[in-house]
Amino acid sequence: MHQVPVEVLSERWGLSPSCLYRWRQAFLLRGLDSLVYHQSGGRRPKLTPRQKKRVVELLEAGPQVVGCETACWTSVLIRGLIWREFGVLYTCQDVCTLLHNLGFSFQKARFVSDHLDVARRHAWLQEEWPRLLRAAKRRHGLILFEDEASFAQWGSFSDTWARRGQQPEVKTSGKRKGYKVFGAIEYFSGHLFYQGIEGRFASDNHVLPAERVV
Repeated sequence: MHQVPVEVLSERWGLSPSCLYRWRQAFLLRGLDSLVYHQSGGRRPKLTPRQKKRVVELLEAGPQVVGCETACWTSVLIRGLIWREFGVLYTCQDVCTLLHNLGFSFQKARFVSDHLDVARRHAWLQEEWPRLLRAAKRRHGLILFEDEASFAQWGSFSDTWARRGQQPEVKTSGKRKGYKVFGAIEYFSGHLFYQGIEGRFASDNHVLPAERVV
């Protein structure tokens, strides 16, 4: 039998000598059965499957449902939520791992209007909108759909990669001014009315001159 010193095997395989000695002792005691890998069960989960399901329900309901003033979840808020609900204390890092395992990810939220009512919108289209059309035709009036936009001359910021500890700088014109544009489309004819100004929006700015028609 070819014997190799433990020191040589330790250096070759990148293992400590004590690990190799434990392997040898296990082989002498159990033979080939010691070579079968048994996965460790690990620590017992802090939350039961039912509690995890409840966490998912609360997260999907939103922070405001549980009394928070914000509409966005953070690991700190969720850590406090789990403590209040189940008396289990997680670290913020463990909370992130838990959320990842539950199918959540940290992402940027988007704004939606809280006054949109699908039923009321449908009723408006079925009742109010036909009435407005009839009145406009009867009086030979215009129905205008208007919107406005503002374009800042100093630009806008966005995320960028930079060396840690050194905030990047973006050169701008330095002018704290903007150009405002607004326009309106007439429903029956499709004509576009538009106006551009450099000052502030005001009621008198919305008086469109007749020549600004496309």
